[in-house]
Amino acid sequence: MKYPKTIKNPIIENIFGTTVIDNYRWLEDDKSTETEAWVKAQNKVTFLYLSKIPYREELKNRLSELWNYEKVGTPFIEGDYTYFSKNDGLQNQSVIYRKKGDAEAEVFLDPNTFSEDATTSLGSLSFSEDGKTAAYSISEGGSDWRKIIILDAESKTIQEDTLVDIKFSGISWYKNEGFYYSSYDKPKGSELSAKTDQHKLYYHKLGTSQKDDILIFGEKTSEKYRYVFGYLTEDYKYLVISAQISTSGNKLFIKDVSKPNSKLITILDDLKSDTRVIDNRGSKLYLATNLNAPNQKVVSVDAANPTPENWKDFILETENVLSPSTGAGFIFATYMVDAVSKVLQYDFEGNLLREVKLPGVGSVGGFGGKTTAKELYFSFTNYKTPASSFKFNPTNGTYTTYWKPSIAFNSDAFESKQVFYTSKDGTKIPMIITHKKGVKLDGKNPTILYGYGGFNVSLTPTFSIANAVWMEQGGVYAVPNLRGGGEFGKKWHDAGTQLKKQNVFDDFIAAAEYLIAEKYTSSKFLAIQGGSNGGLLVGTTMTQRPDLMKVALPAVGVLDMLRYHTFTAGAGWVYDYGTAEDSKEMFDYLKGYSPVHNVKAGVKHAATLITTGDHDDRVVPAHSFKFAAELQNKQCGENPTLIRIETNAGHGAGTPVTKTIAQYADIFGFTLFNMGFDQLPNPPKAK
Repeated sequence: MKYPKTIKNPIIENIFGTTVIDNYRWLEDDKSTETEAWVKAQNKVTFLYLSKIPYREELKNRLSELWNYEKVGTPFIEGDYTYFSKNDGLQNQSVIYRKKGDAEAEVFLDPNTFSEDATTSLGSLSFSEDGKTAAYSISEGGSDWRKIIILDAESKTIQEDTLVDIKFSGISWYKNEGFYYSSYDKPKGSELSAKTDQHKLYYHKLGTSQKDDILIFGEKTSEKYRYVFGYLTEDYKYLVISAQISTSGNKLFIKDVSKPNSKLITILDDLKSDTRVIDNRGSKLYLATNLNAPNQKVVSVDAANPTPENWKDFILETENVLSPSTGAGFIFATYMVDAVSKVLQYDFEGNLLREVKLPGVGSVGGFGGKTTAKELYFSFTNYKTPASSFKFNPTNGTYTTYWKPSIAFNSDAFESKQVFYTSKDGTKIPMIITHKKGVKLDGKNPTILYGYGGFNVSLTPTFSIANAVWMEQGGVYAVPNLRGGGEFGKKWHDAGTQLKKQNVFDDFIAAAEYLIAEKYTSSKFLAIQGGSNGGLLVGTTMTQRPDLMKVALPAVGVLDMLRYHTFTAGAGWVYDYGTAEDSKEMFDYLKGYSPVHNVKAGVKHAATLITTGDHDDRVVPAHSFKFAAELQNKQCGENPTLIRIETNAGHGAGTPVTKTIAQYADIFGFTLFNMGFDQLPNPPKAK
């Protein structure tokens, strides 16, 4: 491969007595003409290579064909209308519809009309108490920065000036008067290279200018809170404020907004747990917490004196991780049992009413709703079953199918199996392996091993159209539940953080070794894949064990571990990673696995396709740019190292369907081509 030349312009630093050379820091400036030229040159080489894959269009066509089925979201009621989302199949963004009574449904919001290239997407949508006013947020070009637009819901006309420069925020209404939202001060200069610090909570009163919005929380604090969120209880009595300095652990406060000039009351004033208010009955609060309960429990407390010493256990902690929701006057305790869902229904007296018998083994979502709701909805899916939604009767626990997709995919031809394998230190790790029935265990199956392992995120069984196409080709799809995730509670998460981060990589390596030992695949036919924190996982695994896989697919990855905290909201990830500024021990540990700093010359790395978006302001593209430059400069052997940079795109959410399909066709095509397939293993049959 002849790669574009990446100029070395070394920045030399001494950190805790160690010399660190950063040859490609200039690529961090996303606004420079030099970086723009580099992006164009890299994409030119990448897309020229991809264009020569003989079955690239076949994959794209099959992805488009399978993607083209109607998708309908679960409904919700606001005012006189029932709202729901729907995508006819290949629409770039789902459309919000509504209907009144038995009337025909009408379009309420069509995000496909927000921009000509469909890169402006819908974020939050929230309604006032009477349902007559709506506020919705939009993202432009995949950015995490949002704008909020206010509509008269009946006429669908814009009511006032658009609110701008909003980031990591919900929209929480106070009756019909206004709403709360969160944001940072907009950084000066490049949005990607500047650090965002203090997050703040504001209140916007309808009919006033944004410059007059009231700062509720986040001014003159003794420590910088990087994530501040505010939301109201359903009865509009309490404003709940959560303040975090990292992605785990929060302080919690309430304010009785039904009383003028009421003071902020502290529930928790440390960062040792993740705690939230899930509901209230008058002054009685119900909290979900992992304080002294790593797998979460529900407690109750009076709002007048809500500190932990006054908490009363309501739903006890179990050996399985709890995630509660409320609706129709009930609490639904959703548990993960080895990453598979189980749901118990309680009343507000603490009585267990029933276990909800789910449609199968997989992942469930939903059961939330207003206290006055007469029916609730939930969705169900797993790795081989597309998501369906169900209408649930909370009185007797029965449910009926609300919507089931009509898709040209035969789920019965595939099977999922959960196994437990042993990691380096003896820890048992679960993994779900999905593939066609009757697959031969001969070590020759093209296999994608997908992982994440961080930020308390749980990978539960979920259907993916893209993965369905992969499995149609005889591909195996394997997902281990690595430490660092949330599948087994806080202890499992903590076991993959900071100075224990290597556990995550060891778990992933052991998963690959299991698949090879059991002859699902071999190193020649193994690809590793992950995005964001999962991109770090792939980058580290491929540099620590370049012999283990044939293909590496790091997407929007955190790849420069010495500088990640200097970009946008990166410093908020310190709970999981630590920073190079913390101590010499932490610096040495990060440098020891940081993908950008561990690419070695003369090593034959896997065929690598790095993917990122030029507008990604969460994990800035400089991570991927610098990693690609290091790999290309030091690569030996015939395996290509390419970077595919999606323009006018961000971290992934809101990406138009057409771009998503094209990217998956390129990823799968690159993977199979580098495994030695000169044609598709299972070509799509002509209609």
